[in-house]
Amino acid sequence: MTPDVSRPRVLLADDHRIVCDGLKGILAADFDVVGAVEDGRALVEAFKELRPDVVVADVSMPLLNGLDAMLHILEIDPKAKVVLLTGMPDVALATRAIRCGAGGYVLKASAGEELIGALGEALAGRTYITPRIAGEVFQNVMEGRGKEHEPADELTAREREVLQLLAEGKSIKEAAAVLDISPRTVEFHKANLQDKTGFHTTAELARHAVRLGLVGE
Repeated sequence: MTPDVSRPRVLLADDHRIVCDGLKGILAADFDVVGAVEDGRALVEAFKELRPDVVVADVSMPLLNGLDAMLHILEIDPKAKVVLLTGMPDVALATRAIRCGAGGYVLKASAGEELIGALGEALAGRTYITPRIAGEVFQNVMEGRGKEHEPADELTAREREVLQLLAEGKSIKEAAAVLDISPRTVEFHKANLQDKTGFHTTAELARHAVRLGLVGE
């Protein structure tokens, strides 16, 4: 079937297939769903290949979380539109997402019409935040509140990637394979993480990754 070029092309990313199937049903009438992936690294690769008009990505995904995947996408195309989906009404995380360039932040508990509206706002170059936390988030962004104290910003992008993989239970060798770097380099980043955070055990690092929103509970 020939794609409808008059409809925006959307790429979906969520590690729960049933969620992606539900999103396809919600968006089918207004969007051309060009792909669906289940982790953040697959999302970045799919974006490179498909170049959709807009991306809908879960915040909490394996291998690379939605926020860091979005940062990779914006490096590829600074004009990319990314709407983040989450089960967490987390004001600090939403504030960071908007500062980093998200076009929207929508709760999974919201009605489908809200997601469609958020995608429309993002495609129009505006920003949508779910009403439950919108006031606090926009006030934080406008006032620069908390910007100097965002723990995730104390880590480099690579350190966040290593931290997420270790928190997901990957060994040093497994993390190295995912990142396509040497195990020694992973060890180097892990040592930096331990120095910066003051946490030295895998369990402590995993809890820190949860606090930063890199992995789910």
